[in-house]
Amino acid sequence: MQTVRHSEHTLKTALISKNPELVKQYEQLDPGEQRLLNEAFRPDSDLFGPITLHSPSDWIISHPEAPQDFEEFFSDLHRKSPSPGKQTIYIQCIGLLGNTRSISEEYLKWLKGYCEAFFYGLTVKLLEPIPVSATRCSFRINDSTRNLQIHAGQILTFLKKKKPEDAFCVVGITMIDLYPRDSWNFVFGQASLTEGVGIFSFARYGTDFYSSHYKGRVTRLQRKSSSDYSVFDDYYLPEVSSALLLRSCKTLTHEIGHIFGLRHCQWLTCLMQGSNHLEEADRRPLDLCPICLRKLQSAVGFRLRDRCKALVRWIDAESTDTPRVTPKHSREELVTLPKPVEAFKEWKEWITRCLAVLQK
Repeated sequence: MQTVRHSEHTLKTALISKNPELVKQYEQLDPGEQRLLNEAFRPDSDLFGPITLHSPSDWIISHPEAPQDFEEFFSDLHRKSPSPGKQTIYIQCIGLLGNTRSISEEYLKWLKGYCEAFFYGLTVKLLEPIPVSATRCSFRINDSTRNLQIHAGQILTFLKKKKPEDAFCVVGITMIDLYPRDSWNFVFGQASLTEGVGIFSFARYGTDFYSSHYKGRVTRLQRKSSSDYSVFDDYYLPEVSSALLLRSCKTLTHEIGHIFGLRHCQWLTCLMQGSNHLEEADRRPLDLCPICLRKLQSAVGFRLRDRCKALVRWIDAESTDTPRVTPKHSREELVTLPKPVEAFKEWKEWITRCLAVLQK
């Protein structure tokens, strides 16, 4: 295992900058906010630590990138920021997220509420869910995993045409696997930062996707015509679990972070770290390091205390009793589905510690 460790001076400069105007901007922050952000360069911090690399296939090793400090982010003339009249994040669901419509609707509400807390101060709206056929995208069966896949690039084109006037961005989400071009095996997501659109799949986040008993394999694609999407009428959906919800929240906020202009983080353990595989994605924390948090705060304008409290409220909020199918995926047998937040327990404790620093 390798540790990516930066000096105190390097981290302090990445966070605060040497630009007098940006230093002055930092000094005008609430003392509690400065106290929390300063944890970035405290060697003995128990809130933020160095990035650890576990294999040559990890993102930083296999995809060398120049690091982005706060000054570079702030000075980027091409990055997108919310503006008057364009302060809404829209979420477009493609297909179902759960094995009944009511489960899918509840899952969407959870993701909406999470985004509202994470990007505190912005409006998040749900567009009416659509079937795959509405996008007119190409699809195929993956040669290796034998699961259904839809064409990510063509869905981006569809989303651009649907983008509302008041949208900061539109993000499509689906439980169907994605591929960007015929020569690629799969992709977790794809985005156009200049257009403010993205499409992300949670298909590979189910606990059974990589198992030998995965039920989503399709033996043969029977298609009567180019407009025949009937194969998606009863496609396999994973059980809703706490791990699936946590991974979905991570992916959604990471990718929307890119639309804000945040590049992959190489400073500290952070949600914005790149990931090449599920194991590496699972190692990423749910929240941002102080350097990336300052970037997002400057773009959105929230108070750190308000945002932390909103995230805790989302974890604690009870969902409505929602019909849920049994593990056999029967579409008729219904039981109750509470919001599965067991996997968020450690993160809630971490946010509580951050609040203690903010409120000293």
